[in-house]
Amino acid sequence: MKINVLDTTLRDGEQTPGVSLTSNEKFRIAVKLDEIGIDYIEAGSAITSEGERDSIKEITRQGFNAEILSFSRPLKGDIDYCVECDVDAVNLVVPTSDLHIKDKLNMSHEELIDLSNNAIDYCKDHGLSVELSAEDASRSDKDFLKSVYSDAIEHGVDRICVCDTVGILTPDSSFELFNYFKDFNVPVACHCHNDFGLAVANTLSAIKGGATEIHTTINGIGERAGNTSFEESVVSIYRLFPQFSTNIKIDEIYDTSKLVARLTGVYIQPNKAIVGENAFAHESGIHSDGIIKNSATYEPMTPELVGRTRKFVIGKHMGTHGLNNRLKEIGLNVNDNQLKQICEDIKELADKGKTVTDVDLQVIADNVLEINHEDRIKLDEVTIVSGNKVMPTASVKITIDEEEILNAGVGLGPVDAAINAIKSLDVFKDIDLIEYHVDSITGGTDAFIDVIIKLQKEDKVVSARGTEADIINASVKAYIAGVNRLLGD
Repeated sequence: MKINVLDTTLRDGEQTPGVSLTSNEKFRIAVKLDEIGIDYIEAGSAITSEGERDSIKEITRQGFNAEILSFSRPLKGDIDYCVECDVDAVNLVVPTSDLHIKDKLNMSHEELIDLSNNAIDYCKDHGLSVELSAEDASRSDKDFLKSVYSDAIEHGVDRICVCDTVGILTPDSSFELFNYFKDFNVPVACHCHNDFGLAVANTLSAIKGGATEIHTTINGIGERAGNTSFEESVVSIYRLFPQFSTNIKIDEIYDTSKLVARLTGVYIQPNKAIVGENAFAHESGIHSDGIIKNSATYEPMTPELVGRTRKFVIGKHMGTHGLNNRLKEIGLNVNDNQLKQICEDIKELADKGKTVTDVDLQVIADNVLEINHEDRIKLDEVTIVSGNKVMPTASVKITIDEEEILNAGVGLGPVDAAINAIKSLDVFKDIDLIEYHVDSITGGTDAFIDVIIKLQKEDKVVSARGTEADIINASVKAYIAGVNRLLGD
């Protein structure tokens, strides 16, 4: 059975505290949503502002395959703005719980039904498809809710949606609720919130109960604890419920997730299912060994399915099989005794609380293999001048291939100035700093600073680290260590 997906990232997702998308950002997300096979895109709420309407109009002009909707209250003014934006349909939201009808709207049940029916008629008279969403449906009287839906169907509504507005459903109660409405002759949609962390589970139960459409947001963003996660729902349907299907291009899920995270500024937790950075990362020796022999041992799906790649993390839980695999990736072949010693050295380092980077691994392996690489670049001295009225300026003395070089640079801060003084030299050309992270290892003003960076040259990426009481020295040393690694390879 086909399950349709309505994505509300541009409306409900934008209600995430601190998120405000520009028209161009909304357009870029909408393009991607259409590309990956979303059936319905809720582009925004036309009543919100002139800027919001301009954003919606830009989307509706594109002739996407997806149906474009605007959120609307059951008011003529809201609907007129939807017509102005030339949307295909409206997500007509009508409160149905006594808490909303009586306390918020101060209406009777009969007045609410009349309001809903009149709004549907007005939409249909203006050529709009209508999805009627019952707000707070999960706390509504089921018989009254059924009356609202039945009247709506008689007035020509195209789809109905059951909204768990405050996320109080459980998988069992979700199944029962949607099973109650499964005999309607229009599609039934599910809109869940994640207040108790059950949005995806409730959405999947709704499908089993008879829902044929789900509302989601990319990365599960949204107000409070967020909405139903698009990626978790779609991949779960694909992998766990073979009797159902969607139109989604699953191998583009990760790219879509990263795009939305970047444009909204909403951080993706590392352990988030499907799209988190740790979702396909393995450190445990037992797991790494099993994965190398057969990925199905410790992965319920291949990372390639969702546009990801697998990675083995270096740490104290890593076993020799995973470590040997990582060593081969960086071009080192070792015998069993050498592998065992490298593994022991890594565990010793990790036991001290140190994150083991590729550079650390290279150094440890070099020591065990008795390979003495002479670094091409060495830092001799760095001096900083900075103040309230002085642009931070750095002078550095470094040795490159036995040649002593002096150089200077300016920057927004002392670290930026020091790095700029170095990377302006020819040997650092085509090397990009793609990640910079700082941690304070100890407390107090004399704390040791741990700087971890990632550098990229063409398709090669390495990480490096510098630990000093001085953040500038730590940053410069980390940068030069990474460059030495890149140049050495």
